[in-house]
Amino acid sequence: MAAPSLLLGIDLGTTSVKATLVEVAGGAEQKPRVTASCTRGSQAEVASPAVGPKGREQDVQKVIQALNECLSALPIQQLQRVCCIGISGQMHGVMFWKTNQGCEWKGSGASCVFEPKEVSHLITWQDGRCSSSFLASLPPPQSHLSVATGFGCATIYWHLRNSPEFLTSYSAAGTIHDYVVAMLCGLKKPLMSDQNAASWGYFSTRSRTWNSEILSRSGFPVHLLPDLAAPGSVAGRTSQDWCGIPKGTEVGVALGDFQCSVYSCMTQRTDAVLNISTSAQLSAAMPSGFQPTQTPDPSAPIAYFPYFGGSYLGVAASLNGGNVLATFVSMLLQWTAELGLEVLESSVYSQMIQAALTQMDTTLTITPTISGERHVPDQLASATGIAASNLSLGHVTRALCQGIIHNLQTMLPFQQLREWGVERVVGSGSALSRNEVLRQEVEKAFPVPVFFGRDVDAALGAALVMLQEKLN
Repeated sequence: MAAPSLLLGIDLGTTSVKATLVEVAGGAEQKPRVTASCTRGSQAEVASPAVGPKGREQDVQKVIQALNECLSALPIQQLQRVCCIGISGQMHGVMFWKTNQGCEWKGSGASCVFEPKEVSHLITWQDGRCSSSFLASLPPPQSHLSVATGFGCATIYWHLRNSPEFLTSYSAAGTIHDYVVAMLCGLKKPLMSDQNAASWGYFSTRSRTWNSEILSRSGFPVHLLPDLAAPGSVAGRTSQDWCGIPKGTEVGVALGDFQCSVYSCMTQRTDAVLNISTSAQLSAAMPSGFQPTQTPDPSAPIAYFPYFGGSYLGVAASLNGGNVLATFVSMLLQWTAELGLEVLESSVYSQMIQAALTQMDTTLTITPTISGERHVPDQLASATGIAASNLSLGHVTRALCQGIIHNLQTMLPFQQLREWGVERVVGSGSALSRNEVLRQEVEKAFPVPVFFGRDVDAALGAALVMLQEKLN
């Protein structure tokens, strides 16, 4: 009997690249099975020659090198059975390339790879070159999302005003994952899904069109904007053998990493997904027929992200998650060092968790917004209810964990989730998996069943999206 087909899921993250192979034998009645997976750090950060420390740029050569290394580490016999490729990646960012000169294919058969050629750096979602005053000077978009620094269209506007000669050097633009899809399929003009287009700004999810007229009136180079395609659709087929993957393999249009992460662990539309890693996100599928207002509200704590099948995710995306606990650990290490003591970071973390497990509640209240929030960027952290009786390590750690969850619930109250039909919370992320106290606070905060253990995985999600499209 012929071996079952495989799907390849790829995620081009901010710090690493992941590739996952998923077996699709048995159709819809059998659960897909991951057969192999590989992750490589990209170490692609480079200095920004234009804006210095405010700029956040990456060397595309290093990102693609990490991608090629991931594929080369997967079993060649399995790569030869790949029938479809799903690709996701970091949203909002932008890179530029010359049409028909964006890459060069080298090698043959299992060693055939592409290498970037006439490309710019990737300017990532973390980029800070667009000041508040610069953003305020841009034309108002017809979009439910505000335009922020690090968003593709805002970055292009910055170049238009500060280095227009840079833009004339290139004829195409997209996210890093749009670029990979274009190179794999030999597309003359890149395709972009609604998910990535919305993350750039100046895109109407209602009409599924760019704000071309608004952009053109201000001199924006609209010829650089990619053509549009529905999430889950096929962008094309591989134009070459690639690391053993056969030429002619279907490639899906590039997807948002956030949407794919949610897709990988949301087993029912009535699930809310709580992910706490460095930052924190609480998201749920919006009711059928929901359409966000087309007037952006920068002060709104909830954002609406295009999902699949014309639906949306309601998302409270907090800037404060595991990074809050990491900052607390760093503070404790600094204090002990100043006292002349040496303590291992791992020891501090485990001891504070153990101390909090013996302290099941506290009267201390900590608002842990050390990074502010997008809707209230000037908000700082604070502590109230301080008493001599609640200053122990256990009290403070318990209050920090309570504060992280309460901050998310302030942004997206459970009553709102209930109105959206949520019946269960799925918890994931490295901070939750490492921290039993944080898991306890999640269970106390939500009056519905809470399920832990399913980790978000954008590469797996990208493969599962394409699998579902094939089954449909």
